[in-house]
Amino acid sequence: MLKIGEFIYPWGSGHYSRMMRLNDELDIQIKDELDIHFSSKDHVYEKLVKRFPDKKEKIHDILMPTPIDGKFGPSVSKSLMNILLPIENNPSLIRQIINYLREERKLYNKEKFDLVINDGDMGSNILANNRNIPSLFVTNQFRPKLYNSRSYLYPSLIFIAKQINKATKILVADSPPPYTMCEYNLNFIKEAEHKVVYVGHFTNNRKIESKSKTNLEKLIENNNFGYWMRTGNKSTNDGTGQRYEEVFHQNEMKNEKRIISHARNESTIDSVLDKDGKKYSISDALEKKIDWIQIDIGFLSEQEKDSILNLCGYAVVNGSHTVMGEIMGGKSKPIIGIPIYDEHTNNIKWAQEKNLGILALKTKHVTKAISKIKENYDDFEDNLKEFSKNFIPNGAQNSAKIASEILEEKR
Repeated sequence: MLKIGEFIYPWGSGHYSRMMRLNDELDIQIKDELDIHFSSKDHVYEKLVKRFPDKKEKIHDILMPTPIDGKFGPSVSKSLMNILLPIENNPSLIRQIINYLREERKLYNKEKFDLVINDGDMGSNILANNRNIPSLFVTNQFRPKLYNSRSYLYPSLIFIAKQINKATKILVADSPPPYTMCEYNLNFIKEAEHKVVYVGHFTNNRKIESKSKTNLEKLIENNNFGYWMRTGNKSTNDGTGQRYEEVFHQNEMKNEKRIISHARNESTIDSVLDKDGKKYSISDALEKKIDWIQIDIGFLSEQEKDSILNLCGYAVVNGSHTVMGEIMGGKSKPIIGIPIYDEHTNNIKWAQEKNLGILALKTKHVTKAISKIKENYDDFEDNLKEFSKNFIPNGAQNSAKIASEILEEKR
């Protein structure tokens, strides 16, 4: 039996979704019996327990340090103060790091892993390196380009890059150059280059079982609309939503149909607005054949999400790497990006330079971007077809093959 440790950084949802797709592939690529342990905290830990109810003893609640939430994503000022001081029930970062590494060290010493896979968790890289355990670090960031407002964080980026470089291999969850969407978030140092493998995006390759159309799918048929996605942890999701609302109040949006997915499993969010601002349930709107302007959905099924992406003219996102890959590479749809922080800005700038989407830093930029996409749709479509043709979707499968090869070499 082979023992694998999977360490998942709990900021946002991208690390978790990526690791779960990789975890599914491990059983396919590795023929030996596997004993897999998972480590994370907060909402990711809860998701793991829910997904694997019969493996609770192999799911470890380890308090990995994360930034302090702010109004729009992480609060830089609070996170910096938290280095030495306790903030909002979070012990000082120094104390957090000491405690978290102690807990991970105990787990390493007890389980004696044959391989560890780290998605965003650098501490596990250090422990694996110190014990000569092969490790894979899955990422779409190494040394992100920073903008003037955050340039003082550069020394910490250098430190983080050095810790990432302790992995046996660095698996970039993106297509190889020149189609690397996260290019401006990488900037590898020379010492790391020989470890880097561009494995591809971790998209959901499962075929969606075709079921009868839902009321939502029936309601959106034969309509031109934009798909506005709220993603990320609470502060990122809320910050994205607030920026969307500012756009919706612009005169240019009076006749612009939109569907907003909130990424929250709360059916109370589900509603339909007509052009006079009157609210309906989805079933009522369908029955009364309402000429809708806005549809809010708490949580979409895979089938509904697939239908919306197929039918929408463009998608509005905050710049999440996973989401942009699915939309531009998987569905060949242009994006409008309203970034929350620098990682997002870098992804969107890259897309804009390739004429796959548009960066919108201000409210007025969004409405102009919608007009530009509509006026030049054929150009965007041609560029997106080229990008999709070179889009590598099977990052999870390729990563699992690498894991299998490393374990074979270790025998």
